[in-house]
Amino acid sequence: MGKKIVYRDLIKQYNLFSFQINIKESNLLVLCDKKLPKQTENALIWARKDIEQYIYQNPVFKTTFNPFPVKEDMPSIVRDMAEASQKTGVGPMAGVAGAIAEYVGKELLNSCRQVIVENGGDVFLKVSKKKRVGIYAGESPLSGKIALEIKSEDTPLGICCSAGTFGHSNSLGKADAAVVVSPSATLADAAATAMGNIVKTDAHIKEGLKFLKRIPEIKGGVIIKGERMGAWGNIKIVRGI
Repeated sequence: MGKKIVYRDLIKQYNLFSFQINIKESNLLVLCDKKLPKQTENALIWARKDIEQYIYQNPVFKTTFNPFPVKEDMPSIVRDMAEASQKTGVGPMAGVAGAIAEYVGKELLNSCRQVIVENGGDVFLKVSKKKRVGIYAGESPLSGKIALEIKSEDTPLGICCSAGTFGHSNSLGKADAAVVVSPSATLADAAATAMGNIVKTDAHIKEGLKFLKRIPEIKGGVIIKGERMGAWGNIKIVRGI
């Protein structure tokens, strides 16, 4: 990827080791209190392998935009994606970036105490001190101006973003940023996609947040569309980092 990924400027390093791992479509930025690039690469390989093998046997898992049935014989990462799709009403691949960030992050926590894994704008983090995670919202004047303040005791946590005006998100909406916070990064990613699909104009911000309230495992969310922003839940919004 030759282009600079601008939203990564909104993730401070906090005196943690920083490295990137790239395998096929996955491009991870990892911040960790230890240098663990090889462990990260292995964790990413295994997470992708479980998903890719399941897709090979069940091609519709990759292509459907509808919730996918949960089956007992699914690998755990695939099952989490299917469960998230059932809870949010979108296809299982809507949660893939968050799922990979989460599974890689949890694997690294076997060797370290603090980790932040960012995968395409979706973040899994476990930290020991309060952190801020900035929100990139494309051309919106609010882009980079606000952040979420995360308490260490609330982690591990997933913070995921879907956008209809920039990036690689497969969104049916036009939100500049639809951000969801949940203990499950897989669910946060799928919910961000579903919420983002609702927002065609700034008049849909309330409708998007109303959708989020129906999912018990969600801590909160933020929607940015142009000059307008809406937020709901147990989250703290502060000035950008």
